Amino acid sequence: MISKSAIIGKNARIGKDVQIGNFSTIEEDVVIGENTWIGNYVNIQNGARIGENCQVHSSAVLAGNPQDYKFRGEYTTLEIGNNNIIREFVTINKGTASKGKTVIGNDNLIMANSHIGHDCMIGNHCVIGFNVGMAGEVIVYDWANISGLTGIHQFSRIGAHAMIGGLSKVVKDVPPYVIAARDPLSYEGINTVGLNRRGFDPAKINEIKDIYRVVFQEKRNITHALELIEANFERTLERDEIVRFIRNSPRGIIKGCKE
Repeated sequence: MISKSAIIGKNARIGKDVQIGNFSTIEEDVVIGENTWIGNYVNIQNGARIGENCQVHSSAVLAGNPQDYKFRGEYTTLEIGNNNIIREFVTINKGTASKGKTVIGNDNLIMANSHIGHDCMIGNHCVIGFNVGMAGEVIVYDWANISGLTGIHQFSRIGAHAMIGGLSKVVKDVPPYVIAARDPLSYEGINTVGLNRRGFDPAKINEIKDIYRVVFQEKRNITHALELIEANFERTLERDEIVRFIRNSPRGIIKGCKE
């Protein structure tokens, strides 16, 4: 059902069984997939591409212009996958000439009042907590969980299955599988609860713990730590993902906890 008070651009492409609530605005260059639900007072601007079975709650603003001085009105998009829940007052900007698009994958929960800046790349199955502020060109990998009131610096990366504690300030990259908390943001251990929920067996979790012991707890520089990991740990998908993430970190990674 589409409310009579909604404003729909004549060229917008609206899929089957889409519901659009009262006083929502869908601009001309918008695509919305089947079975998606749009609440009241939602503003979906030109360049938005929204997949199937999504929920967009009241007063969200999607595909707004980037809050970035280098944006000059070039054509860019916001691409949102399937089965996403976007709660009240969320704002997600479209891209700039840097990447041309902001991308949200599938099966994500983005809680109320959060902001995702231009050219961000969010993977699948992520949880973005309430009032998270994410600057431009941030990359968040699959299954990451970012707790409420976290601020994330431009260009930062958050690895797969990582968890960020509430009220955190992310200015360095957070490697996969870890819990990061405190100020300054530091390694607090492995995201054991999350990994258990996702079917990682105890041996695999112990392997990840042992790898991060070398990185964060044995007081070595990162280059030496990675050399030891490659020399002493069997090559696995998880080992290689950790090594690759750390080695290719342009900002550097968080530090180990001092206590």
